[in-house]
Amino acid sequence: MTAWRPRRTHEDLGDVFFDRVAAARFPQLTLRYRNVRAAASVGLDGLSDADWLRHFGAFEPLPGSLDVPLALRYHGHQFQNYNPDLGDGRGFLFAQLEDLKNGRLLDLGTKGSGRTPWSRGGDGRLTLKGGVREVLATSMLEALGVNTSKSLSLIETGEELERHDEPSPTRGSVLVRLSHSHIRIGTFQRLDALGETEAMARLVDHALKHYYPALWDDAATDKAERLLGAVAESVAETGARWIAAGFVHGVLNTDNINITGESFDYGPWRFLPTYDPAFTAAYFDQSGLYAFSRQPDALAWTLTRFAEVLLPLGDHAGLEAALNRFWPAFQRGLRLALLDRLGIESQGDETDMALVEDVFRFLYQSQMGYERFFFDWRGADAARADRTSAYLGAEFAPLRAALTSYRARPDARLDHAYFARSAPRTMLIEDMEALWAPIAERDDWTAFHAALDEIEMMRQAYSAG
Repeated sequence: MTAWRPRRTHEDLGDVFFDRVAAARFPQLTLRYRNVRAAASVGLDGLSDADWLRHFGAFEPLPGSLDVPLALRYHGHQFQNYNPDLGDGRGFLFAQLEDLKNGRLLDLGTKGSGRTPWSRGGDGRLTLKGGVREVLATSMLEALGVNTSKSLSLIETGEELERHDEPSPTRGSVLVRLSHSHIRIGTFQRLDALGETEAMARLVDHALKHYYPALWDDAATDKAERLLGAVAESVAETGARWIAAGFVHGVLNTDNINITGESFDYGPWRFLPTYDPAFTAAYFDQSGLYAFSRQPDALAWTLTRFAEVLLPLGDHAGLEAALNRFWPAFQRGLRLALLDRLGIESQGDETDMALVEDVFRFLYQSQMGYERFFFDWRGADAARADRTSAYLGAEFAPLRAALTSYRARPDARLDHAYFARSAPRTMLIEDMEALWAPIAERDDWTAFHAALDEIEMMRQAYSAG
């Protein structure tokens, strides 16, 4: 058994940042998913199934980490309307550990672990379908190179829940996710709204020390500017990776963006079937505020709110300059993300960006499968791509010429078994529903675990690229 390295760093911030809470007591605990690879990264791989259920279903504390779970406090803009009545309403920070490889601080946070002072009348629970959806989202995004939280554990709780958006009663679950940080833009917004400038300065120091240590300097007078610039670039890269993956988060409220830029908290997510700038994930996003192509703008809007609340701690011009790092970082991130997805070497910024524009133009005009294109053109291999007739027409000739002028990376792994498949693994809404149906109808998890095996195969195929 590999021993974990416990931390309890978040407690250092003080009680103004959280409420100590108790987990719900569930009538039954059935382990449905255990992320062995993620567990090994923090030394939890040696836990028996019984110990796993005790820690991640009954929430017995991990020795050396937090003695009591912390429900974090924050505010946020929800669909650009400010809401001061937020906070961890069905989750909490359960433990903190170190990544065994690089010593990075990591959080174990929950979803569906019971009521807190911030539940706002909700039951604090998560449906089993919601838990399954998050496991699939995080697995797929990781495979596609997105900086995402990892679904560590999914346990069915033996409860029946009432929901307006699912056939009810529906089965309950509790999820544990492994994340870099649960400190959100909304955490800072709350402190600003309450006039807690001293606490915000403490939070800036904490964030730099633990999440951007290369930027930490106790004597620095531009800490707020340093943090904003780093967060802007991290968030931009994640947004770029979403676009390259054809992913729509669905709810980009300011409480759903954290300071490490890590993608997390998946509700009504979707992947694009074909390129559609107006494609939305949430049925309640009737204005298309968080549509696929508007996600970068939503992230930039959130970062502007972050800059505003940092004004008491920084210089206006300096914060503006830090904020302006977002769009160049997004453009750079998108260029690099597409090169990664295609497994090809750069020909320089200008040529690469022209390729990016040509790719999206073709995807829009042809309406071919979004994931299919990147699968077919891995390594810019025309022989592989010509298995699909869409690439044989005259309208594709200019993009074909551009693609075939690129060299495959040595680590593009075209010999991997994944690329010998006739079609890529996708996680469209119909794929998700097809995986859920046998679970709902006859408690058959075979297709779910088979899909996760395929996604792991996909991750391995792309991971060296």
